[in-house]
Amino acid sequence: MSETKAKTGGWRTNKWIRAAIPALLLHCSIGTVYCWSIFSEEIGEHIGFSKSATEWAFSFAIFFLGMSAAFLGNVVEKDIHKSSLIATICFAVGMAGTGFFIYYGGNHPHSYIALIGIYLSYGFIMGIGLGTGYLSPVKTLMLWFQDRKGLATGLAVAGFGAAKAIASPIMQALLDKLGDGGIYKMFWILSVVYFVMMFIGHLLLKKPEGWHEPQNKEEKQSIIEVIKTKPILNYVGIWLMFYINITCGLALISQEKMIVKCIGLAGIVGILSSVSAIFNAAGRLGFSAWADTMKDRNTIYKLIFVISIVLTGLVILTSGIKNAATITATSIDTKSMVLVILVLALLFMVNAGYGGGFSNVPTLLSDHYGMGSISAIHGITLSAWAFAGLSGNQMANWIVNKFGKALTVKMHGEEIIVNPTGYQYVLYATIALYIIALLLSLFFVKP
Repeated sequence: MSETKAKTGGWRTNKWIRAAIPALLLHCSIGTVYCWSIFSEEIGEHIGFSKSATEWAFSFAIFFLGMSAAFLGNVVEKDIHKSSLIATICFAVGMAGTGFFIYYGGNHPHSYIALIGIYLSYGFIMGIGLGTGYLSPVKTLMLWFQDRKGLATGLAVAGFGAAKAIASPIMQALLDKLGDGGIYKMFWILSVVYFVMMFIGHLLLKKPEGWHEPQNKEEKQSIIEVIKTKPILNYVGIWLMFYINITCGLALISQEKMIVKCIGLAGIVGILSSVSAIFNAAGRLGFSAWADTMKDRNTIYKLIFVISIVLTGLVILTSGIKNAATITATSIDTKSMVLVILVLALLFMVNAGYGGGFSNVPTLLSDHYGMGSISAIHGITLSAWAFAGLSGNQMANWIVNKFGKALTVKMHGEEIIVNPTGYQYVLYATIALYIIALLLSLFFVKP
């Protein structure tokens, strides 16, 4: 479809209305899965379980996001309207179901029915909505924005990353207004809001008229055949470096709140969390738009890994987290400020690189394997997200619990329990993984 026709053919052939806006409506809704940390502790207290027990709901949501994308990629490929409707229904039902089981748990404290119900609702049902909703607009965007595929996919995936920054204050305001025990009502209200947003996105989403979807066996190859068009190590390299980038991102993001407290910034944790979310979204849009100007999109992954290695290495060499915690506990001077800035730079850039890894993978895959089966192959690749969702947080938690020891530090009149040594040891694991990812990007993924 020509650019002129897209501009003059009315709203039915407008790429912003038929691709960009519906993609944002879908991704800004499902991206709120990352808001779980805001209310997980309150949910645990309401139903009579620990925060660590409720945290598994988020891990299951990410796992089933990746697995549903892997197994339902062909459904997305054949019919984006069916897949976007599945996403809308599953996400809204999962959110409403989570509210119901929180309500049930409030009336039946310590009930495993409530906990398992939350796992099934937030983890499994919402997870299916997340996977199909994440995939549905991506190929459509790349078809409408053939000349700026990276910018287009970055725009939608940035919506997924920015959802936390947008929704967090709204959710907090709702919780404050609803009062004690009103958390289940918040889920019911939001299930209706997000259903409406996603249903509008579902109705608007449409592939360009000129796109001919492969239908017969001669035109349409299986995913295995598509992958085999390049050396198998090429795809293995893409999958592994995507998996490592997510694992490292989740490892640090899951400890971000405690690291920020550790370096003496407990009073502005909420603000810095929003700044991190903005970097996450900016990385999704910025790195993908930047990749459009490069001959080889894999170059962007090399840059992400190099930046991550350099900043992680600097915090390790300066013992930034440990020393910042020691210094800021007593006073604030130039040295402590430098260390604090260095640690924040690491957290912000890891967030940006984490987001950039997501937005560039569909365009990297399309450059290597073509557009014919991109939804299916992108879905298979998102299985890396599923496994990273289980390994990233849990790896960081294990390291923090295993190494160092919890310290009670008094900072500006407030007593905070932190483990600076444990957080530093997480960096040893992530820098080793980032180096492996860089080597994969250099030697496995060919231009």
